[in-house]
Amino acid sequence: MASNRIVVDPVTRIEGHLRIEAILGEDGKIRDALSSGTMWRGLELILQGRDPRDAWAFCERICGVCTTVHALASVRAVEDALGITVPPNAEIIRNIMELTQYVQDHVIHFYHLHALDWVDVVSALKADPKATAELAQKVSPKWPYASPGYFADVADTLKRFVESGQLGIFQNAYWGHPAYKLPPEANLMAVAHYLEALRWQKEIIKIHTVFGGKNPHPNYLVGGMACTIDLESDNAINVERLNMVKGLIQEAMAVVEHLYLPDLLAVASFYPEWAGIGGGLGNYLAYGDLPTTHPNDPASFRFPRGAILGKNLAEVLPVDLENPEEIKEEVTHSWYRYPEGKTALHPYEGHTEPHYTGPKPPYEYLDENRGYSWLKSPRWKGHAVEVGPLARVLVGYASGRPEFKEVVDEALGKLGVPATALFSTLGRTAARGLETRLCVHWLMEEYERLVANLKAGDRGVANTERWDPSTWPASCKGVGFTEAPRGALAHWVHIENGKIARYQIVVPSTWNASPRDSKGQHGAYEAALLGTPVADPKQPVEILRTIHSFDPCLACASHLLDEAGTKLAELVIR
Repeated sequence: MASNRIVVDPVTRIEGHLRIEAILGEDGKIRDALSSGTMWRGLELILQGRDPRDAWAFCERICGVCTTVHALASVRAVEDALGITVPPNAEIIRNIMELTQYVQDHVIHFYHLHALDWVDVVSALKADPKATAELAQKVSPKWPYASPGYFADVADTLKRFVESGQLGIFQNAYWGHPAYKLPPEANLMAVAHYLEALRWQKEIIKIHTVFGGKNPHPNYLVGGMACTIDLESDNAINVERLNMVKGLIQEAMAVVEHLYLPDLLAVASFYPEWAGIGGGLGNYLAYGDLPTTHPNDPASFRFPRGAILGKNLAEVLPVDLENPEEIKEEVTHSWYRYPEGKTALHPYEGHTEPHYTGPKPPYEYLDENRGYSWLKSPRWKGHAVEVGPLARVLVGYASGRPEFKEVVDEALGKLGVPATALFSTLGRTAARGLETRLCVHWLMEEYERLVANLKAGDRGVANTERWDPSTWPASCKGVGFTEAPRGALAHWVHIENGKIARYQIVVPSTWNASPRDSKGQHGAYEAALLGTPVADPKQPVEILRTIHSFDPCLACASHLLDEAGTKLAELVIR
């Protein structure tokens, strides 16, 4: 085993359990990396033998952060298998649910999961509230909270945290690390906006409760949506509820346009070198989503479908989710076992058999020459690819979509960097913000589409013609896809005699966090870390910057080990 290995396990500010091992070269840059998913759940096995109409309720609980997206992919998979077309209102409501998730999730990611990799919270104590107010008025001139007194109050609150020895939500980070470049006033402004975004995010998600009954895990329905629309009723979605939704969208537009995007561009301007770090694979995949006419017509998607290889923005390649030669999963370096003679399987033929061959916990290091992850290695036409906001923005930009070109070119101009800067950690972070700007305006457009349908007398939200299993074929299969905030997501289902015979899920983090494959190709996380300079192996904030730019999600503790396996620090969030 290498003696120059950094281990971060688990990576914090994500959902689930992720271990990163990075091997430093003599030049202080990462020359190899391992991404290991250390938790196994086996949901595909749990679903076997169940009623396919119930699958979405199980799948939605894969995650409580990007809630709703797995339910959507699941109902679409079953609808595809059974030949069900949902009513227009149901498709619009599903778009509203998805776009609401995007806006909330992306704002949360920037302020609460990723910004602390760039913002030194403790440095904010040195800030002058008057100078901070002047900076805020310059960065976000239309945002109302920017007085010296306001920032003085935030600084006092933060000071009380520090003096008590309890930083609360800001505890356990590399404060004071030389990689932090923001001046104290910018740090104080960012801390204030962190708190404002924390208060706001619980409001926007009320849209899910209107159309889905609750959040997390709103309700869906095979054939449409489970809500009822009656504009004159007190017990259904009525005019009052629709007006509330409109107000929430308008508030979200203000947050995105006048808080999130200005802050993102302001922070990015202090870290131009990160436009050349973390690019990784250079291959990108997007399934596309947000249909405006028909759910199975990619030409109508707001997010276009396609793949880009080798950073070639001059060509967007077509993608077919049902072609058995396009998407396959390998288990060469995974803790699974395939049937004899099988090395890669399309999800329709997917096989989930756990087979742990790793070291006995607790262990110092993983062996990159053997299995080292509970994640499989999905590949598109044999290529390792990256999915997520950057992939979607690049596919939209390369496809010539004017709305994508407008937001991308405007941001590149403000930062003074070329389009190639998108192939980086900074580009990945910026793409998420640009996408949010598109999404919040699309959200209002989808709301207006729904209202227009209702005014025209269309109140239908479900197609129940094939609800009864007696109307189903004896054997059928289908695929349901969506673009989750973190990237391309698809569910594949086989239904036999009214029950689920096989179910396979390939999630965004399976694409991005996958281990290397039989050809030695790294997954997206691993590839993005290669070449990254690390100033202090004991405080590898550079690793966190790139990994968090993908937005894996949330965690509750972190253990950091040195090359001898000695515990350097243990960070516990209570």
